[in-house]
Amino acid sequence: MKTNILKNRMTACVSAVFCTLLWGTAFPFIKLGYAALSIGSSDTGAKLLFAGLRFSLAGAMVLCFLWVSRRRLMMINKKDIPSAALLGGVQTFAQYLFTYIGIGYTTGVNTSIITACAAFLTVSVTPLFFRGERLTALKLAGCALGFCGVLAMNRGGGISADTLLGDGLIFMSTVCAACGNILSKKLAKARDPVALTAWQLLFGGALLTVAGLIFGGRLDLFNGHGLPILLWLAFVSAAAFTVWTALLKHHPADRISVFNLLVPVFGTVLSGLLLGENAFRPEVGLSLLLIAAGIVLVNLSRGEKT
Repeated sequence: MKTNILKNRMTACVSAVFCTLLWGTAFPFIKLGYAALSIGSSDTGAKLLFAGLRFSLAGAMVLCFLWVSRRRLMMINKKDIPSAALLGGVQTFAQYLFTYIGIGYTTGVNTSIITACAAFLTVSVTPLFFRGERLTALKLAGCALGFCGVLAMNRGGGISADTLLGDGLIFMSTVCAACGNILSKKLAKARDPVALTAWQLLFGGALLTVAGLIFGGRLDLFNGHGLPILLWLAFVSAAAFTVWTALLKHHPADRISVFNLLVPVFGTVLSGLLLGENAFRPEVGLSLLLIAAGIVLVNLSRGEKT
């Protein structure tokens, strides 16, 4: 993959939207996958196994892409194993372990709101890790507008004490996502972002698969439409994580991570199209406008070095 074209700011914005659109398709397709594979709401083992196979396949897809495009098998360097394992452990294993367990104890509204915090966490802490990035009034205003957009989409739904365990686990997932953004930018600086993505997905996916088996997860992938759905979700992760890691290599982490606010919007709209859920409401349109305004404000902020 030619990552140099992603250095262009407009191309980067379009690519970031593309990534969030792909991730948005995961919302309805995970539900479709659960239905096709008869995974119950309390079957944590099967959910983790499903996630593990998804990310392992995604890593294999990226490796196959590298093999075909570069006409050689990309083996990981020994010195890069700790980096890929660290990123895979945080961004894939820990993030989705907390997500898949926590989502069973909280609501979709709370999940969307708490997940949106990843953008704010990334914007807030990146100046501590990268000297060229600063926290500005425009970034804070953009994040506030984006968060208002998430609240608007969920009709202002708040975080309930009745779902404290689930909310806490989703928040931990959000922290892992923010840490993953920072790690991706730091580790991809001196490495091939595509190869790094492949190996981190394989590492994280393998850990999730083992966790799913430990929790007693079992899947019959050849019964119904489960396998095609799994393959689509694997492609989503392969494509989106590859482009996202490359974007973080070439651009400030806060400017890219703020696009994550679009994921619940795309997920809601696509759930309406594919699952027949009530997604086409005025507040969804308002949410999109507020989030778009927030993204523009964050990307108008000056003074950072990429």
